[in-house]
Amino acid sequence: MKIDAVTIFPEYFSPLQLSLIGKAQENDLVDIAIHNLRDYTEDNHHSVDDTPYGGGAGMVMKPEIWGQVLDPLMVPDTDLIILTPAGEVFTQRMAEELAQSPHLIFACGRYEGIDARVGQYYSQDSFAQQGIRVREVSIGDYVLGGGEVAALVMIEAITRLLPGVLGNPESLVEESHALEGFLEYPTYTKPKIWRHIEVPEILLSGNHAAIAKWRADEAAKRGRK
Repeated sequence: MKIDAVTIFPEYFSPLQLSLIGKAQENDLVDIAIHNLRDYTEDNHHSVDDTPYGGGAGMVMKPEIWGQVLDPLMVPDTDLIILTPAGEVFTQRMAEELAQSPHLIFACGRYEGIDARVGQYYSQDSFAQQGIRVREVSIGDYVLGGGEVAALVMIEAITRLLPGVLGNPESLVEESHALEGFLEYPTYTKPKIWRHIEVPEILLSGNHAAIAKWRADEAAKRGRK
């Protein structure tokens, strides 16, 4: 998978060099490139925003700069993800869908967001015919300072689904949200007793059928909370 992220704060993406995603890049399972939007500006101040038409507080990111960075990245079968609080909410199901894409672009807006014409332009039929899709996505019902944190969340959730990224692929089967409507059951390890709290006896029984039922019941309880 190829991933491009466009931002005015490239340093935000330094965690992508760590842990599973870092190893996935070392093993050529995913190719991640970070693009600094300010590198595409032409004025001395490297301005990427301007006042909104119609008035109002804040600034809006200018479409012409986004066009310059996105145009060469728009190859066939690309998903352009515009991070915005107004977008559809990111879910595990969406992560699974996007994990099937060969190319993801994360557009990380700031201020009052990216000029709406950017999404409109790349949603035209001429792009759709090339398999280019535009999705406006939010990671929850709250407002962040920018799209970088949301992009990091999505990249981690998506890339861990790629074949070979997880050391034990069976970890994907029973984890939280893998089965819609259920959360993962509580997990325990050694010691048997910690600060007077004991591991549930059923987990020590060796009765795999009973353990499976207990875990299913506990997962269902969590889902009802």
